[in-house]
Amino acid sequence: MEPGRGAGALPGTEEAAGAAQGKGRVNFPFPYTPYSIQEDFMAKLYDVLEAGKVGIFESPTGTGKSLSLICGALSWLRDFEEKKKQEEARLLADEHNGQDKQQQPTSCCVEASNCQGSVGELDWITEFLQKKEEKAMVDRLKEEHIRRKKREARLEKIRHNVQFKYASKRKRLEDEETQRLLQLSTEILSTELGSDVLEQLDHEEEELILAEYESDEEKKVGSRLDEDDDDDDDLEEEHVTKIYYCSRTHSQLAQFVHEVQKSPFGEEIRLVSLGSRQNLCVNEEVRHLGAVQLINDRCMEMQKNKHGKKSEGEESEGKKRRVSRAVCPFYSYEQMQFLRDEVLVKVKDIEQLVALSKEIKACPYYGSRYAIPAAQLVVLPYQMLLHESTRCASGIKLKDQVVIIDEAHNLIDTITCIYSAEVRGSQLCCAHSQLLQYMERYRKRLKAKNLMYIKQILYLLERLVSVLGGNVNQNPNAQSISQAGTELKSINDFLFQSQIDNINLFKIQRYCEKSLISRKLFGFVERYGATSVVKTNKEKQKMAGLQNFLLTLHQGPDKEAAIQCPPVEAEDGQPKMASPLMQIEGFLSALTNANQDGRVILNWQGTVAQSSLKFLLLNPAVHFAKVLKECRAAIIAGGTMQPVSDFREQLLSCAVDVGRVVEFSCGHVIPPDNILPIILCSGPSNQQLEFTYQKRDLPQMMDEMGRILGNLCNVVPGGVVCFFPSYEYEKQVYMHWERIGLLTRLATKKKIFQEPKRANQVEQVLSEYAKCIKRCSQVGGHVTGALLFSVVGGKMSEGINFSDDLGRCVVMVGMPYPNIKSPELQEKMAYLDKTMPRSAGQPPSKMLIENLCMKAVNQSIGRAIRHQKDFASILLVDHRYARPSVFNKLPQWIKERTEIKPAFGPAFAALRKFHQEKKSCYGSEAS
Repeated sequence: MEPGRGAGALPGTEEAAGAAQGKGRVNFPFPYTPYSIQEDFMAKLYDVLEAGKVGIFESPTGTGKSLSLICGALSWLRDFEEKKKQEEARLLADEHNGQDKQQQPTSCCVEASNCQGSVGELDWITEFLQKKEEKAMVDRLKEEHIRRKKREARLEKIRHNVQFKYASKRKRLEDEETQRLLQLSTEILSTELGSDVLEQLDHEEEELILAEYESDEEKKVGSRLDEDDDDDDDLEEEHVTKIYYCSRTHSQLAQFVHEVQKSPFGEEIRLVSLGSRQNLCVNEEVRHLGAVQLINDRCMEMQKNKHGKKSEGEESEGKKRRVSRAVCPFYSYEQMQFLRDEVLVKVKDIEQLVALSKEIKACPYYGSRYAIPAAQLVVLPYQMLLHESTRCASGIKLKDQVVIIDEAHNLIDTITCIYSAEVRGSQLCCAHSQLLQYMERYRKRLKAKNLMYIKQILYLLERLVSVLGGNVNQNPNAQSISQAGTELKSINDFLFQSQIDNINLFKIQRYCEKSLISRKLFGFVERYGATSVVKTNKEKQKMAGLQNFLLTLHQGPDKEAAIQCPPVEAEDGQPKMASPLMQIEGFLSALTNANQDGRVILNWQGTVAQSSLKFLLLNPAVHFAKVLKECRAAIIAGGTMQPVSDFREQLLSCAVDVGRVVEFSCGHVIPPDNILPIILCSGPSNQQLEFTYQKRDLPQMMDEMGRILGNLCNVVPGGVVCFFPSYEYEKQVYMHWERIGLLTRLATKKKIFQEPKRANQVEQVLSEYAKCIKRCSQVGGHVTGALLFSVVGGKMSEGINFSDDLGRCVVMVGMPYPNIKSPELQEKMAYLDKTMPRSAGQPPSKMLIENLCMKAVNQSIGRAIRHQKDFASILLVDHRYARPSVFNKLPQWIKERTEIKPAFGPAFAALRKFHQEKKSCYGSEAS
């Protein structure tokens, strides 16, 4: 190790594995010579972090945004840590010098102090307090210095000492053998003693009973938090200054981690990847539960079993009641300590973390959380950072840290979605049925506090069903609704109408969290949902399913058939929750928002089962403000961030001063003549192109669009991607073209593909589309490629790369305005008009509609250009794109090269010339 550089120090310019680039006085290590726009990006990023501001950064895909973020942000962190160390050294040196002076007091000092008299007393007190504060700071710095040195020594030992790893593995094997022998002894003992005659329930069923619950008022102030979150007393080291980087999907995060590994910072940076239990859990028994909430509840229950002590009730009952406590074999403190250090020593993505955890038999979920305090870069999904309770539970502390949110073009929608919730009538009735059965089954074993809360939840469910016009004691599928419709209410009005305004929802929410009632209920349903033997009070009866069990509890001539609960089904590979109470908990939690920040949508359909209640968050800024308030600086970045006004007005206006927000947008790395964006105002037969709701269904409008595509397919090589505003319109146009024979004519030039509605079919369609284009470019012939009909906002408008021959032309049919008849959108528009000022003479609601439209357009047309040598044409088919208010919302790098063509002739000539030139320049690459 080089002198003066401790373990975990970030590389300086001289150590960078590549060219070091200077911008002003800042050096940015980079793996290759960066583009000038990357240098500008890094310099601006550095300035924003240094000044503690909020930056909105736009860097088109293909311009090396991830690497610019990594090298710019970590260069700032490197310099910040260096300055902090220098300041610490100065303070410690001053303190040492001060001690030397104090040991040699002079007589003149004493005389001077006596002469001051009462006048100098205040100065003396001030000086004393200042010295006291300085000493406290110095003491804290000393402690931090000692901790840092210990951590660096520990990590260095692990980095270079292979024997340490083998010692850890050997200890784990010894622990496993001890556990196996202990289990064997227990089984032999139980066989010899025989089963306890007083045991009333088997061990598995004992786990379904709620533990005794204490409300907050019954606990002493300053009592311990959850046991599963408090097992890290030993790990309460200080949180070093760090960068939290979050993105939308785990694949995007994995890609980012790989970029870090390849960067000049890859060897020394302490990085930890966080994920949900669903992604990280290595316990197969828990993983098979499938649903996120079930995995979370089961995991927390296992941690409580590991640390929890027997309650007084359990101890007094003695042999009368045996409690089976399943614990997780991967939740080993020593192994998680070792995993934590392994994570900090070398950069690992989620897959590598899980593989290592299986090898050393340690929990990656908790092991990675323990690594957060010492990590310099924390990589995590949106949900963990933006959702407050998840953030707290994960041990994430944003105070004075840096937050980078990448792929943030849909950040507003993401926050709105995270804090919104919906429940159907069938789920409410099913949850009431299940909970009622649970209470009847274990009534004599439940404590009074549990019974009280269960009855409150049953009352809540009853009232919510009543609001939908139903009765919980009747089958929701058999209860018809007289008139379908939608009604929106404020939170307070909804609570009053439901007659639940007298119930403390905060207490209910906390009870559900702490008691794990939904997990217990799921176990109960899982046990009795299939044909099994259920014991009731004094008799045993063979029952077929949970519904029959309910009948035995409520037997009577006037009782209707039992309510059938929805089965657990898979949709797009995602398991549904068997117990709907989990989803209802989310809805009840949403009702605790401030009255003005949300609305409740009552949606009545044919039956009570089909009807629903939905909470809609109107003000995402209130939740994002908590993030901005804590962090030192925040970066909101994306490939396409236009229009930026949405972020300023809907997310930042109430939390950040206007002067603290900085915008940065860079151009593309492609040459200007490698892209040809055209706004087409009329078609080949001089029909004005206006795909409004009123005109787009006209046969002549669909015919004109068909003629445009026919001409395009004659001159564009490779792949053409055509985006429609919706699946319904795409289907309508497709059937019309099929009826008039246009599809047959198009197929002579391009093989036609359609975007599937089901997510699991997208990969197959894209694969066949790519193979077709490759085959056509190699073989030649009349068919020159493929034509893909896609949908704005669909599976292929985001995250799919149509690079090179896959997307030589992107066509946007009309303007994909959202459905303004949607109750949710109408309420959002009304809310913005009420709370936001007019902009450029336009009401905020109109701006919202236009921004939503253009955000979707920008995402779609950005699919084509993916790297420096790529080229493509973009055709915006609607004269409304030429309006200044719309045109100005295009990304800068597209807008400055866009040509507005009133007639089709000149537009077609420009397209033909563009692709002919590219064919001659790039040869076979463009064919």
